[in-house]
Amino acid sequence: MQLRLWQRLFLAFAALSIVTIAGFVVWQQRNFRSEFIRYLDQRMTLGLQAASERLGEAYAEQGSWDFLRNDRTSFEMLVDPYPSRRGRASGRAADDAPPRNKKLPSELPLRPIDAVESPLDASTRVRVNRILLLDAQGAPVAGEWTLVDDDDVLRVAIRVGGKSVGSLITRKARTRSLGGSDLAFAVSQRSAAIGAGLVALLIALGFAFAIARWLIAPVRALTRGVHALTAGDYTQRVAPGGSIELAALAQDYNRLAQTLEAHREGRRRWGADIAHELRTPLSVLRGEIAALQDGVRAPTIEAFDSLAAESDRLSGLIEDLYQLALADAGALEYRFETLDVADLVRDAAQLHTRACADEGLVLETVLPGGVVPIHGDARRLGQLLDNLIVNARRYTDTPGRLVIALSRTRGVVQLTLDDTPPAVPEESLPMLFERLYRVDAARGRANGGAGLGLAICRAIVEAHGGTIRAAASTLGGLRILIEFPQGTETIA
Repeated sequence: MQLRLWQRLFLAFAALSIVTIAGFVVWQQRNFRSEFIRYLDQRMTLGLQAASERLGEAYAEQGSWDFLRNDRTSFEMLVDPYPSRRGRASGRAADDAPPRNKKLPSELPLRPIDAVESPLDASTRVRVNRILLLDAQGAPVAGEWTLVDDDDVLRVAIRVGGKSVGSLITRKARTRSLGGSDLAFAVSQRSAAIGAGLVALLIALGFAFAIARWLIAPVRALTRGVHALTAGDYTQRVAPGGSIELAALAQDYNRLAQTLEAHREGRRRWGADIAHELRTPLSVLRGEIAALQDGVRAPTIEAFDSLAAESDRLSGLIEDLYQLALADAGALEYRFETLDVADLVRDAAQLHTRACADEGLVLETVLPGGVVPIHGDARRLGQLLDNLIVNARRYTDTPGRLVIALSRTRGVVQLTLDDTPPAVPEESLPMLFERLYRVDAARGRANGGAGLGLAICRAIVEAHGGTIRAAASTLGGLRILIEFPQGTETIA
């Protein structure tokens, strides 16, 4: 079964929580054990020091350890003078304790047997059955521990008059098994740590579940939006939320939906505009042909010229549509080479100078000296210049001027075409290169084209890696500004 994304997130969070909490519990228990053992060793050392002082005083009075070699009871009372503790330590019952009138050296520092134990005394008590008394030569004197050759021991010297007369040794806590209250305390701490870990794990799993659901909420919204897009509903929008990345993804989705919606509306408008553009010349042709057929209009040269003009208009529109379709498909043929764009401008200006003069316009060029190289297709760049000049001729009042200027700065070749009034409204400037867009939608076909020439210009410029934009001209009309990357100086 394939898991959902939120389930995978939950399992990932859960696994991370389990590993983290389990690792913490293990570390805490190891740390607790080492610290607890060190505490036990410190407590045992304090007990051995107290016992060594009592044994030292007894040794000073007796002069040797002989009085303890066969007297286990005296040794136990010197090491641990509390009967109840000795009974538990040695495994004997309380009634088996030695008689209270047992005679010990007169100056032994023993408190009364019935004295109440203080917490400080209890912390320095030792277990007699784990203590071994050695003399100055290291020979056993008293005690029950037989592994005297173990190096892992606690050792406290017994000194009398600044001289070592023996020592007390016992195993360190880590080499002996815990028992009694020590074991109970360690077990309770381990149980508490495990319980706390389980509680923390349950809380972490709850948070993991909530966080997984919270993180996946923006993804669900995006999923619903994508399903709407695939169903053709481009009006669906997603509110940005969640992390920065998901919010950015939601914004990208909204932009995509907006773009698709705009493209759909553009296609609808494009189809309607094309039908309108094709219908007009066809209607004129049909009307004139019908007039000729019905004898309303005589078949004169002027009539046939009118038919030819409408046919040319229709052919030009179809050719422009074909060129745009090729540009959209990336199928426009380009043969790139390094060429001098100044020569192309001169040729285009020479070609249109007489036509401009016939319309009452003056065409001027401002060209730099020398070669202005770019990497491009001469035929397509010539088409670009022809479209720009024809567009300027069509929409410039007479008398007027057209100025084509060429310059190069910082590795960029800049081409501008300025014309005299009328100007284009500022809000219409960004739309000039859209297909079938005209500033005056009701402009007559005799003066205005179909609105495809500048769209073709943009396709050609972008294919050459350049940019094209429109702005207000200093001459009072429109400025078309084009920038190309500069080519090498070597001309093919």
